[in-house]
Amino acid sequence: MAAPKIILYTNRNCPWAHRAHIALKELGLEYEEVIIDLDKPREPWYLQINPRGLVPALSYNGNIITESGIVAQFLADAHPSHLLPQSSPAENALYRARVAFFVDAFFSKVVPHFFASIRSATEEERDAAAEELAKAVVKEIEPLLEDGKGPFFGGSDRLTLAEVQSGSFLLRILSFSKPEHGLVSAKLPALLEQAPKFKRWAEATVQQESVNFIYNEKAVADRMRAKFAPKKP
Repeated sequence: MAAPKIILYTNRNCPWAHRAHIALKELGLEYEEVIIDLDKPREPWYLQINPRGLVPALSYNGNIITESGIVAQFLADAHPSHLLPQSSPAENALYRARVAFFVDAFFSKVVPHFFASIRSATEEERDAAAEELAKAVVKEIEPLLEDGKGPFFGGSDRLTLAEVQSGSFLLRILSFSKPEHGLVSAKLPALLEQAPKFKRWAEATVQQESVNFIYNEKAVADRMRAKFAPKKP
């Protein structure tokens, strides 16, 4: 079977586009990378590819797929691997449902507090956002992680689609609490000690080459600050 012709329209500073890079790297797929400047109005040619103007967009043998979660899911489905089993038999479908629930819980219950932290105008607001983030992790994510097996979702010793979908945000959550960034409360690492399974999972995930190989921490932090942080009067 011939290798697919893949073009990834992306911006490496975008956490959503980052998901596609993780999937492609983990699957060992070759691709052409086209960088989209997110600081300028989209060029007409790109709006023909993705009328929403967002990244990522994926051209797969000429077929266009957009929206980061759909792109990652498509790649995992099109190239069965350790990331995700095929949809049948029923136990595979059940596992896939659990992955989908886990990813939904992470993005609906945890990530909003991360963005609240970035948008905070004061240290007190950032501390409060970190406390709420940690509470959400303890309540929503910690019970869904295995203990005493591999560090990844379901006790896997290799990345799964759960890490593909969440890894770019884990990088930012864990690194933005450094004093030089000031985007997330410096108290967050201590707060996350309440969730040892999450801490193990997150730290193992961000150490994977497929997760961190495009990550320029300073450039990403600077962009997030410019985009989201409140402007001083």
